[in-house]
Amino acid sequence: MSDNPITIREISSKQDITRFLDLPLKLYANDPAFVPQLYLERREHLDPKKNPYFQHAKVQLFLAKRNGEVIGRISAQIDQLHLDNYGDATGQFGFLEAIDDAETFKSLLDAAANWLKQRGIKRMQGPFNFSINEEMGMLIDGFESRPKIMMPHSLPYYQKHMEVLGFAKAMDVYAYEFDRLPELPRSMRAMLNKVKKSGDLEVRAFSKKNLERDLSIVIDIFNDAWSDNWNFVPMTDAEIKALGDNLKMLVKDDYIAIASWQGKPAAMAVSLPDMNDWIHDLKGRLLPFGWAKLLWRMKSKPPASIRIPLMGVMKQHHATPVGSALALAVIDFVREAHENYGTSKAEVSWILEINEPMRKMIEVLGGKIYKTYRIFERDV
Repeated sequence: MSDNPITIREISSKQDITRFLDLPLKLYANDPAFVPQLYLERREHLDPKKNPYFQHAKVQLFLAKRNGEVIGRISAQIDQLHLDNYGDATGQFGFLEAIDDAETFKSLLDAAANWLKQRGIKRMQGPFNFSINEEMGMLIDGFESRPKIMMPHSLPYYQKHMEVLGFAKAMDVYAYEFDRLPELPRSMRAMLNKVKKSGDLEVRAFSKKNLERDLSIVIDIFNDAWSDNWNFVPMTDAEIKALGDNLKMLVKDDYIAIASWQGKPAAMAVSLPDMNDWIHDLKGRLLPFGWAKLLWRMKSKPPASIRIPLMGVMKQHHATPVGSALALAVIDFVREAHENYGTSKAEVSWILEINEPMRKMIEVLGGKIYKTYRIFERDV
């Protein structure tokens, strides 16, 4: 144990938020795969007045310091929607970053556990930054390449410290990479064309002119298709509105596909441009020249890669030929759109390790696991 004690403090000021956000820049200074997130976006994400997550969750942020220097950070949070869904007395932790020091990891995780325990929580899972519908998981394999938009990055020693402290795997999730946008195999293409000719299946682009209508369709499909997934939590109306505001800025209409079966919405796929390719060298700052660089990059070239974070088929069609056709239809629509723009690579993430049907379809299309993220858990 170090002669210089570690102090853990609850964050209570704007200066503390800045220190919280600054820490990764120091920890990852020599990691070429690290992409500093934009300070402006991260500040809003941590702001109870601007992030609708806080409407159904209690959150506390912590900093670890030694000799006046920030050496670690963590969040502890209790999501009432999770408790309402599962009644399992489980809280979460997130935003975990620290130097390679066992005492620092222990102090941070103990602080989060104690905060949760004092509020009736019996088990903690994480990392979640903040929600399962946002960034989640600790990278345990695939450190050599940059993360895609809204995917976390970690240092290799993090896993070791978690396991030493008694945290066990709760779930792994995978990121699949496509070196080229996935072309449907001949047999799948023939099947899809046959179904389309029947007139029962129709696919169209999302309409930002009808944002409220189409966003409602996408989220209804998401909430139905994902409802049986591990730790699923539905999105609230406020979170849906915030998502819509972000999509207006990030995507073109044909980045999102909506499929209908016999006139009823039945499947969707959402793709996002990999912003990390545009911001990786901005050090998280848009001033003084970051804005200009970002806007020029967004307008002058297509994204080098896309990420598909959401894809779903209504449950009534799961494990049916219709469901397979719907899934292929929305994926193929998004593929064709991006191919026309000149984008060549894609990531599909995250995918639960236990989601065998989805994993099999992705692998048939040529996707390969290139990153693994782990959710850890431990009694508090």
